[in-house]
Amino acid sequence: MPDSLESLDELLIMVAKPRMVRRDGVHFQGLRYMSPTLAPYVGENVTVRYDPRDLGEVRVFHKNRFLCRAISPEHAHETVTLKDIQTARSAHRRALRQQINERVKVVAEYLPSVSHREKTEPDLRQRRTSKLRTYWTEE
Repeated sequence: MPDSLESLDELLIMVAKPRMVRRDGVHFQGLRYMSPTLAPYVGENVTVRYDPRDLGEVRVFHKNRFLCRAISPEHAHETVTLKDIQTARSAHRRALRQQINERVKVVAEYLPSVSHREKTEPDLRQRRTSKLRTYWTEE
């Protein structure tokens, strides 16, 4: 077990790129994290460290010094894991993909079929003849 809270924080996962503090907090993984301590740091880059088992709270560091714990107000009363967020995103992508496929099928019904088009239009490759003439020359 680590000696202090600072060494315990170092075991948390650090986000690869720094995040900018906005007027409404720090945005990470599609969630907004707020803390009154962040108010003077608006426009500053901070580092976010988090526990993947609980994304309801992140720890914010400024210039490698602990600044505060920021909480997502939408998920403050529950534990949201990184796996939950990834599952929700993939389910949303699947639903969107299904909607697109349904719309493609509806549009395909109104378009003339490919086989009908092939019968009416002759193949362009058959109509064109090469104008380039090649000759066999012996050396």
